[in-house]
Amino acid sequence: MARPGIPSELPEAVPTRERSAAELGCDRIETSFDSVSPRELSTLRTLRTVNDVFFSMVGRGEVRVMMHRQAVEWVSISSQELYRSVVAVTRALESWGLAKGDRVAILSENRPEWSTADFATLLLGAVVVPVYSTLTDEQTAYILEDSGARVAFVSTEEQLKKLLAIQARTQVEKVVVMDAVETAHAFDMHRLMHDGPNQRDPQVDSRALEIVPDDLATIIYTSGTTGTPKGAMLTHGNLASNLSCSLQGFDVRPGQISLSFLPLSHVTARHADFAMMYHGVTLAYCPFIEQLPRALLEVRPTIFVGVPRVYEKIYNQVVQKTKSFLKNAIYRWALWVGRRHKKEILSAQKPGSLAWKLADRLVYSQVKAALGGQTVLFISGGAPLGRELGEWYATIGIRVHEGYGLTETSPVIAVNDLRAHKLGTVGKPLRNLEVRIAEDGEILVRGPSVFKGYWNRPQETRNAFVDGWFKTGDIGNIDADGFLSITDRKKDLIKTSGGKFIAPQPIENSLKHNMLIAEAVLVGDKRKFPAVLIAPHFPLLEDWARTNHIPFTSRKELVDHSSVQALYEGIVADLNQTLARFEKLKKVIVVPDEFSPEDGTLTASMKLRRRVVEERYQQEIDRLYAQADSMPAD
Repeated sequence: MARPGIPSELPEAVPTRERSAAELGCDRIETSFDSVSPRELSTLRTLRTVNDVFFSMVGRGEVRVMMHRQAVEWVSISSQELYRSVVAVTRALESWGLAKGDRVAILSENRPEWSTADFATLLLGAVVVPVYSTLTDEQTAYILEDSGARVAFVSTEEQLKKLLAIQARTQVEKVVVMDAVETAHAFDMHRLMHDGPNQRDPQVDSRALEIVPDDLATIIYTSGTTGTPKGAMLTHGNLASNLSCSLQGFDVRPGQISLSFLPLSHVTARHADFAMMYHGVTLAYCPFIEQLPRALLEVRPTIFVGVPRVYEKIYNQVVQKTKSFLKNAIYRWALWVGRRHKKEILSAQKPGSLAWKLADRLVYSQVKAALGGQTVLFISGGAPLGRELGEWYATIGIRVHEGYGLTETSPVIAVNDLRAHKLGTVGKPLRNLEVRIAEDGEILVRGPSVFKGYWNRPQETRNAFVDGWFKTGDIGNIDADGFLSITDRKKDLIKTSGGKFIAPQPIENSLKHNMLIAEAVLVGDKRKFPAVLIAPHFPLLEDWARTNHIPFTSRKELVDHSSVQALYEGIVADLNQTLARFEKLKKVIVVPDEFSPEDGTLTASMKLRRRVVEERYQQEIDRLYAQADSMPAD
């Protein structure tokens, strides 16, 4: 049933506190919103707060700002429907006594209701606390307790049960469930959304525009790779300043589609979605990663934002499909052709040779077709992509724009864009940020997108800064052209007993480029030499074992087999040829396990928990070095 149009004029008495473009550090973003009032347009061009992103969407009056799969078809959500739903939820929160500064948790997979709850909370001036849906009861309880959230939105009956089991330990007073769940313990979100207005609500609009850049918008709990998660406090101004600049070097415009599948609890995904919505790109929600291949084919996105693990999986799938002699021969020839034209791809030129056109038809286009066939922009963030993986994509005609950032920087610090792109780097720093390298190689950042501090942790907040500069914890360098490169995490650097420093991530990424390796973890801190612990990609390893007539009844038996040991030692030996003498990996431990967030070896955002892995395999590591005591130190 069609709903009346939403008037675009805002109340004349709305008080505003504009932050100039100079304060934000970026030029005004000139965007034409046909149905936005001159007053509102003036505010939006400077993007003062995240609420301005919302008003930019509803002001455009689009018939499709979001999409989601419902049963067997994709359903569109218009600007008007979004406004109605968001305002309805805002009114509900207010009726429950929530006010500016109160915390609201969202425990859900990606779906339109996630963004609805997000915007509804932000319009009220309350603070959003995202919670990964994959976290355990205990981990969820910690975040809810620490943040003091008063309301929690949950997606499914499963998430509702998780929350109800721990609610007594928290300050959560009201629970809202997104799915149609029969329960007396939670409010039905869709019933709340149905009560929204058919016209603009002057009271809600006025209050939303009273929010200023210094107001707290969200508390995002970091992954906790080294210990207890910390809540990073990001203000509206932090997020808005980053959104104003992060996509300036890209051709992002209305009419394009981006698939939202990275967990919105992660700052990279949330920033990307905010940025896409602000620039008029339609968001298509994919709640589960296993649904991604189908969603790509059905939605056919024009923009693809992924993390390295997703790009790795695509690479592995391509390699797996080229096993036959003929397919492998064509694939290798196509790679040879692609390498000859890699420089053109990286400079955004389309090769015109007949060989490249044939290789594109036989191989490259097939890869792109599996991604929907319409993608013109590929972005990677959240973790290091790895030079080998970036080169492979360039070889098949895909320029991946790698970026870098942290939760504490809202998040983008640097990115390779259409105008400035250099493989092996994370691009040039954003125009409104200052970046410098400390004497010990640590990357320091200063600017409007740097966070306010850690929630309830004043000492850790003080420790995060030096002379007004935020300490990223990453080691890197800036080259003569201004491109930033990341070497490793400062705390992850390995120092052998011989005094040599080794950056593990580049070596680990090189090993993971081999499709038989799922994870690689360098060890050797304060030891005579470095070694590596390898978690195989078991589906491929098991296929290899059957092809080579190696019997096994368990993964433990498989990895202990002498042929499997020799296989991985050979892979490591090949890599060693490219490493400095002190970096060479002298021993290999192959483990019978897969790493995952569920067993604690990976964070919810799929980053390696190095300390957990080392503790889990401490006996094997100690045994390896005990057997090698007679080996000389480097």
